Amino acid sequence: MSALAGLLGGLGLYLVWAACWSTPERAPAVARRGRLGELLQQAGVAQVTPASLTASTAGLAVFTTLLFLLLTGAAPIALCFGLFSGYLPFALLQWRARRRSSTMRELWPDVVDHLRSAIRAGLSLPEALIQLGVKGPEELRGEFAGFGADYRASGHFEAALQRLKDRLADPVADRIIEALRLTRDVGGSDLGRLLGTLSEFLRDHARTRSELEARQSWTVNAARLAVAAPWIVLMLMSTRPEAVTAYNSPLGWAVLGGGLLVSVVCYRLMLRIGALPREERVLR
Repeated sequence: MSALAGLLGGLGLYLVWAACWSTPERAPAVARRGRLGELLQQAGVAQVTPASLTASTAGLAVFTTLLFLLLTGAAPIALCFGLFSGYLPFALLQWRARRRSSTMRELWPDVVDHLRSAIRAGLSLPEALIQLGVKGPEELRGEFAGFGADYRASGHFEAALQRLKDRLADPVADRIIEALRLTRDVGGSDLGRLLGTLSEFLRDHARTRSELEARQSWTVNAARLAVAAPWIVLMLMSTRPEAVTAYNSPLGWAVLGGGLLVSVVCYRLMLRIGALPREERVLR
């Protein structure tokens, strides 16, 4: 009996000692995605893998090439439009990512206001985030509902917060989440004031960015039309047999190859000159 009592006493002392040293929650390591995976995440189609996108894009390019070759009988024309069709999915993804980023930029001030109101009402930080899955902006309810499911399943706030950041894949979301993480770690009573200041800053930033993008769109759309116009004319000319015969010659290959090179270089140069400073994710 004395040995059992000593063992239980030692176990009790160890448990008391262990309770005095809390181990910080560590978020699981998140695998680094490539640029294509990051683009898919930012476009909101994370269920599509980079490999499947690449395979389907290659299949679309081959199908378009064969279709134009069958319709026109001109290999250089078919090859040019096949390359264009191969680039089209990536252009659509970039457009979708920009549109989603612009939409989320308008929603983040409302998200911060919801958090501020919930915390002032006495809810804890995890409860305030879970509530956004029900009462937050409709476009973001799915992501915050996923946070609630992760938090209820594991009970680890840091891990659930890291998964939320990974799903959102937005630089503004990174700053908000890191501010909430820091506030939870160090404590303090100024969270409401911090969220109020952050909300005003995000609204000013979204307003300025929207004005700049509206002014930029006229120039960018005009430049895109200027690049696309010669190829639309080529598509119409490919219905004429004499044009097809001319482009099937070595000189026709050289003309189309040079035109394709000039179009790509000018288009990329136009995007580089007219691009607004892009927000990078530095707090992943």
